[in-house]
Order: sequence, then structure tokens, then C-alpha cells
Amino acid sequence: MRLWTVHPKYLDTRGLVALWREGLLAQRVLQGGTRGYRHHPQLIRFRARRSPIACIAAYLREVHAESLRRGYRFDAAKITAARPCARMPETAGQVEAEWTHLLRKLRARAPQRYREIARIARPEPHPLFHIVPGEARDWERAGSRGGRRP
Repeated sequence: MRLWTVHPKYLDTRGLVALWREGLLAQRVLQGGTRGYRHHPQLIRFRARRSPIACIAAYLREVHAESLRRGYRFDAAKITAARPCARMPETAGQVEAEWTHLLRKLRARAPQRYREIARIARPEPHPLFHIVPGEARDWERAGSRGGRRP
């Protein structure tokens, strides 16, 4: 499961579709609707919020908006009812780690998309996040050292 901090506009088609599916899975996990993935590290930052379900719904609404900009037909009815969710802090180091990871993935599977975005030095975050100083999350760094990748 990967719930990107970077804006979904940078993802290739495959990545955007995967993000939609994984976001819906995360929503189901946070609602208690599945036994698997309950302790997945990508959910830590959502669980830390007062209303994790509202926050994952806000996250998914932006993924859905990106799908519409591209002419796709993701089913918005799958997102839980809209409730407010304050923007969530995330570290600059986390964005940097994800950006490096995304570029590596795109270089291999979507070279054209890679060429379109490779020169971007500071990618925009997903609108749910505001960026604060700091290193990549511990769960991200563990994945980059050869451990289990989140």
C-alpha cells in the first residue's frame, strides 16, 4: 500500500489507478471493514488524526478529482460522506523520499512520464498535506534500507 504525499498529478496512469484502489482499501481498513492491513505503516498518519475516516475521504476526493482531469471515471460514490479534515503535516524529507521513489518507478515503467517530470526539483504535495521541516518517516527509511517496503 502506498498513499503518496506527492500530488497525484505526477503519477502515471498505472500509479493513479493503484493509488485509487489502495486509498479505497485504506478507507475500508480505517472503517474496520477488513482484517488485513490494520497495522500498515502508511495508515499511521491517518490514524493520528481526530477523524481518520474524514481524512482518508479528503485524500480520496483529490485522487478522484485528478482522475476526472484525466477523463477517467473513478466512482466517487465509493468515498465516504464528506466531513472536514484539517490539512495534515508531513515532512519535507518524506516528500523527497517519495519523489525519488516515484522517479525510479517511472523511469522503468513509464519513461515518457519520467521525462515530463524528472526536472521538477520541488514537487507539489497532495493538497491534504502541508509540508514541515523534517526527515523521511521511520517507516519510509526502513523500507529504503532493504526492509519491508510500505
